[in-house]
Amino acid sequence: MIYLVEDDNSIRELVAYTFNTAGLEAEGFDKPSLFWEALEKRKPDLVLLDIMLPEEDGIQILQKLRQRQDTKKLPVIMLTAKGSEYDKVMGLESGADDYVSKPFGMMELLARVKALLRRTEDLRPAQENRYVIGDLTVNQKRHEVLVKGEAVTLTKKEFDMLCYLLENKGMVLTRDQLLNQIWGYDFDGENRTVDVHIRTLRQKLGDCGTYIETIRGIGYKIGGNP
Repeated sequence: MIYLVEDDNSIRELVAYTFNTAGLEAEGFDKPSLFWEALEKRKPDLVLLDIMLPEEDGIQILQKLRQRQDTKKLPVIMLTAKGSEYDKVMGLESGADDYVSKPFGMMELLARVKALLRRTEDLRPAQENRYVIGDLTVNQKRHEVLVKGEAVTLTKKEFDMLCYLLENKGMVLTRDQLLNQIWGYDFDGENRTVDVHIRTLRQKLGDCGTYIETIRGIGYKIGGNP
């Protein structure tokens, strides 16, 4: 998901349309307040920020993103009509990963976004197995679970179940699949075991427990469509 904060309707709609057509899910916001609301519900993979905005400018937004633990490494590209060296330096020194001056070509912007996403992916250690969904962050290698930045303690079975759900984000997993994966094929328990562990897992995750959806008559899933 790519978030675009741009108050020019024509630019915002054109960028969102181009990205969605190219297979990159994108959502635009004409005001920073709407962007911050969306950010609390879902963290994007990259943010495109205009500098001249109502409410607060793009540099202020960028500085806030870099101060937050959950967004300090979020890839950000600045978009602005300003082309002076000073504005470019301000954006880059504030933590921007790239800078594109208006007017820009859609294909160039798309190429820059894809290149930054590739660099970000390459820099992320594959063995970390780190999952982020909303306010929930799980690091499988470190056996670490964070809810809104606060550590949560899970049992091994609860942690393994949460990781398995995250590995299959958007997919419905049956109770039998969860039993087989978490307890092993020789486990002679009943499906009720899964329901009990899901219930305690939800309780420990607090508000993030709602991310785990019950699919009546089938099983459970976490997150939307893969």
